Amino acid sequence: MTQTPVKETYDVVIVGGAMLGSSVAWFLSDNPDFNGSVLVVERDPTYEFTSTSHTNSCMRQQFSREINVRISQFAADFVKNFRSYMGGDERVPNIPIQSYGYMYLADNAEFAATLRESQQLQAACGAGTKHMTRDEIAAAYPFYNLDDIIAGNHNLIDEGYFDGNTLFDWWKRSARERGVEYVTNEVVAMTKNATGTRVESVTLKSGEVIACGTIVNASGPRAVLTSRMAGIEIPVEPRKRYTYIFEAEKPFDRDLPLTIDPSGVHMRTDGTYYLAGSPPDDDPAVDYNDFTQDHSLWENKVWPILANRIPQFEAIKLRNSWAGHYAYNTFDQNAIVGPHAEVSNFLFVNGFSGHGFQQSPAMGRGTAEWIAHGEYRTLDLTPFHFDRIVNGTKFVEKAVI
Repeated sequence: MTQTPVKETYDVVIVGGAMLGSSVAWFLSDNPDFNGSVLVVERDPTYEFTSTSHTNSCMRQQFSREINVRISQFAADFVKNFRSYMGGDERVPNIPIQSYGYMYLADNAEFAATLRESQQLQAACGAGTKHMTRDEIAAAYPFYNLDDIIAGNHNLIDEGYFDGNTLFDWWKRSARERGVEYVTNEVVAMTKNATGTRVESVTLKSGEVIACGTIVNASGPRAVLTSRMAGIEIPVEPRKRYTYIFEAEKPFDRDLPLTIDPSGVHMRTDGTYYLAGSPPDDDPAVDYNDFTQDHSLWENKVWPILANRIPQFEAIKLRNSWAGHYAYNTFDQNAIVGPHAEVSNFLFVNGFSGHGFQQSPAMGRGTAEWIAHGEYRTLDLTPFHFDRIVNGTKFVEKAVI
């Protein structure tokens, strides 16, 4: 990517070119009612430290709110029909969904009731989620230790793993082929109009001042650094999340669902290996450049929990591990999208709290619709608008990992 933009004015400037920024860019390029110019400003074209590069690429319909279920259903359809959505381009690969599903395990009656209620909502939306007794779980997956478990939810349809990075690569590639401009640079300042109701221009680190019609904040964990340039505070901060790849001495004869242990540790099949993830016990905001691992977490927490839930995991060998950042919405752990109430041309695509990859198709499409039409034409994303934060009204989603 070049450093200097070709033009001095763009209809849309997107700050951040990773998964969500590139989703917005591609869906704008694909919207027949939008023929404007788009500039994507990405500070690191290697994407080495982005949430996109550290994702586990999971997809689930097991949410407690209908709009979140619908968002994931569109993602599943988009992935399964990726080449078709990309205009039938024969260069575009087919992307399967490894549908081993999520397995939520409940160790108390209250959570079991929540799972049953969520399953009913998901089923009403057409999802294949089943509410299972402990005996039903044991019959399907006899390797679990279920001594403390009373029920669970599981879905084997369009739920599991997908290759999200292929989506990202093709969104970026296709958007550029269609005229979206990507530059390696950094937005360091914004200038608003006299009344403070619009961002008129952005200043790049290299010195250029670029006029813009709409500004899109797609800055991942750095979202608040971008919003502050427009005088806006948003409750998004970087939180560490750990991923572990390990080998089992005695592998299973079937897929391991993405299992959410009541402790918060999750585990799943990962090719010939297995993957586990965990938040730290102490979960503060961290520095934007802090990806240092706490290696004691594996020995003292994750491995013991894996071995307790699945006795075959007493004999495992750690093969790889890394720490990535969630763009964590401290207000309610759900996305912030749409326009700011006062700075009307400042749009958010922020705070996904670990749901960004699976929600990126719907959020990119919806943001493009808002820019092109001033309204949503498919899924109504207004429940995620910023005004809920101003009003102190949380979007409550019970199924947050």
